[in-house]
Amino acid sequence: MNSSRATCWLVVMLLLGACSSTQNDWNQARAANTVAGYEAFIDKHPNSPESVEAHQQIATLNDAQAWAQALQANTPESLQSYLQQRPSGLHAEEARERISSFERMNAWYAASSVGSTDALQAFLEKYPQGEEANRARAQLARLTGYRVELAALRSEKQAEETRDRLQGKYGDILGSVVVVPGAAEGVLRVLSADMGPDEARSACTKLKEAHLSCEVIKDAKSPA
Repeated sequence: MNSSRATCWLVVMLLLGACSSTQNDWNQARAANTVAGYEAFIDKHPNSPESVEAHQQIATLNDAQAWAQALQANTPESLQSYLQQRPSGLHAEEARERISSFERMNAWYAASSVGSTDALQAFLEKYPQGEEANRARAQLARLTGYRVELAALRSEKQAEETRDRLQGKYGDILGSVVVVPGAAEGVLRVLSADMGPDEARSACTKLKEAHLSCEVIKDAKSPA
């Protein structure tokens, strides 16, 4: 009987000692909070409940290190590399947002360097929101919103002939000359392409120097 009791006490003491050892090692691993510390704990206590959290902490620390490296370079390539390694990482969404920001910025630099209405409108179609979009609209407003009125005629044939003649001779400054219905019934207006106010005034000045009549007008389709 005494031998059995002694054996039971021994088992209890060993279990308590094992629990105490596990807890002490876990406390040390948590205090160090390093990959090496958690790995050492897992090696020593692979089947303990704390080993599950240790694996989670290792994943978190590795993710943080990978993210710090991506931010240190702070390039689309470094951020894409992070996503390839950790598509479901803690910073995956932020990485995607930063990549999109880089792409939008590069697209804006390209569009603003070209500076044409087509380039700016193409940029706005792809990126309608954000600071760059506001700048694109402001730049576009300086390039559009005005036309040069070249003639107002009642004959469709005359209007088309006038359009073709001015297009052929002054297309470089007028752009695509068009014939549109006027406000008065039966009147057809011959207009230049949509352009900015400075460009429209310059084009009209050149036409007047060639003894042609013209007038700079606000495009009816342009916002007030």
